[in-house]
Amino acid sequence: MSAGTEKIVSSIMSNAQVKADTILGKAEEENNSILEKGREEALQEKEKILEDAKKQSNMKYQQLISEAKMNSRRMELEAREEVIEDSFKKAEEKLEEIASSDSVEYKESLKNIVTEAAAEIGGGDIIVLLKESDVAKIKDSLPKIAEEVKGKTGKDTTLEIGGDIKTIGGAVVKTRNGEIEVNNTIEARMLRFKKDLRSKVAAVLFK
Repeated sequence: MSAGTEKIVSSIMSNAQVKADTILGKAEEENNSILEKGREEALQEKEKILEDAKKQSNMKYQQLISEAKMNSRRMELEAREEVIEDSFKKAEEKLEEIASSDSVEYKESLKNIVTEAAAEIGGGDIIVLLKESDVAKIKDSLPKIAEEVKGKTGKDTTLEIGGDIKTIGGAVVKTRNGEIEVNNTIEARMLRFKKDLRSKVAAVLFK
């Protein structure tokens, strides 16, 4: 190979090497850039995943706390309700015991119950329904009760014992024609007053 040819070949080889080095350098820079960008994106993705996991964990924690509080409140209310109902049951048993006796207290209460109901009706010809064992406790007091009702209503009143009823105590009082009736049995009165009594019982039990 002549000296001129060698120079040309050498020049071409030299230029090719420069270009190759340049291309390799750029490729390496681009590769490093891609790797760096990949690392940044991976880090950002990792942080996002960790942040999302933290948020989900916090949400789950708050949900569990909320559910625990709700369950605790429900159990507390159920326990209170059970205690209150037990108190009413015991009160009813005590009233049944008193109503089954010949106590003066119950006889007076029975008179007041009949008087109250008859006055609520407005007087007139009235039928009084009682349990069989209560008839003797009030029968002799009917004329006096009739006078009290007349005094309250201004209307002539008569009271007559009707048929027997099944009850703990108290009375069902109604007009002779049956158009108006007042249920003043112990069970009915407890049911009517239960809402008010429930709050009072709760105030005493859980103060």
